[in-house]
Amino acid sequence: MAEFSDLDGFRAALAAMPGEDTAAREGAAERNAQLTKPPGALGRLEDVAQWYAGWRGDARPLIAAPQIIVFAGNHGVAAQGVSAFPAEVTAQMVLNFQHGGAAINQLARLAGATLDVHALALDRPTNDFTKGPALSEGEVVDALAAGWDAVDPQADLLVVGEMGIGNTTSAAALSAALFGGKAADWTGRGTGVEGDALATKIRVVAEGVALHGDQGDGIETLRRLGGREIAAMAGAIARARSLRIPVILDGFICTAAAACLAQTCAGALDHCIAGHLSNEGAHARLLEALDKEPLLALGLRLGEGSGAALAIQIVKAALECHSCMATFAEAGVTGG
Repeated sequence: MAEFSDLDGFRAALAAMPGEDTAAREGAAERNAQLTKPPGALGRLEDVAQWYAGWRGDARPLIAAPQIIVFAGNHGVAAQGVSAFPAEVTAQMVLNFQHGGAAINQLARLAGATLDVHALALDRPTNDFTKGPALSEGEVVDALAAGWDAVDPQADLLVVGEMGIGNTTSAAALSAALFGGKAADWTGRGTGVEGDALATKIRVVAEGVALHGDQGDGIETLRRLGGREIAAMAGAIARARSLRIPVILDGFICTAAAACLAQTCAGALDHCIAGHLSNEGAHARLLEALDKEPLLALGLRLGEGSGAALAIQIVKAALECHSCMATFAEAGVTGG
């Protein structure tokens, strides 16, 4: 069960998180230098393997139990026409996930990952954040706890994804409030809005930031401008850190959730790597603000954890090479 009952308790838990195992990371670096390849020949795969080793406390790790969690929530601002789809699509897509029909189901199977789906009070959309805070403290704590409790302690890699009509609007507002800039700089087409609908979306983001910006740290900003599924992703990312489970971040919405942690506690995302660069325009800017370089750039903008699920294969490849290649000594190759 979650180790906090209010936002101050969550902040305290976040501040007390463990760091990486430096001995394991150094051991991984030593092993990497002995493998049958020229130095640096595997590029970022070498960096990824050593990062993962440091968080798992094992200089020669492999991935055996990746977990993908999709959280779903509804947003009050959707009633203002910020999405190309109606709010009832959230519940319909949850059923699709549960029946195995979505993209994330196929990608999870391919990656050998378990897939868990959590719908969060879909019958109770968040408040419209242009009129007041999206969530009460109790509501955001419940959502953070739902994410925290959804993480399997036996997992050795975590991906979190989302479904929620209106949630790119929430992510844009969070990003603008946390990092500054104009609403238009952070607001993209999301589900495909354009013209008057896009102008409405930008207006909604601007009004939300004007009402709630500069009201506190990232967690308070999350309460005011976020959604239940966004808070749950943040809770799961934090829980993974407490368990030393590395995390692959998905697209714009997931990264906005993670940013709320980073803007609350320095170093809160050291156990996270960016899985991909999505086609949602502001994602690149958000990753730059967090100093995260994506592993993939395939023009995806689906959400659901889909880009990060694809990146599981890259992390697996990095570790298979790192942990299973022969060293120069083992192979009897001159040059080590």
